[in-house]
Amino acid sequence: MPISVTQSILIILICAACTALERFLPFLVFREGRTPAIVGYLGKILPMAIMATLVIYCLRGTTFTSFSGFLPQLIAVAVTVLFHLWRRNTLLSVLGGTVAHMCLVQFVFV
Repeated sequence: MPISVTQSILIILICAACTALERFLPFLVFREGRTPAIVGYLGKILPMAIMATLVIYCLRGTTFTSFSGFLPQLIAVAVTVLFHLWRRNTLLSVLGGTVAHMCLVQFVFV
């Protein structure tokens, strides 16, 4: 069943309101500028936990029956680690590892 233009506009407005609320809520809750210790702790620990979860998620289907099953992932992880040690830039590290993996899978380990 297709939705009407009015329904589409309402969906977009609700999504925009929820996104704006997520952006402004921390400023409303922490008006005095001091964040609780637990929020500071989560800010330090969650990025590392999320990256570890992503690594496990990405490597969970790795097969070790042939070189083309695990070598592209192993090389891409090494490229990611090297980029991070070299530049300490998460975006560059993830992008470099992703590009390395895609190139290896598409052109080398066909």
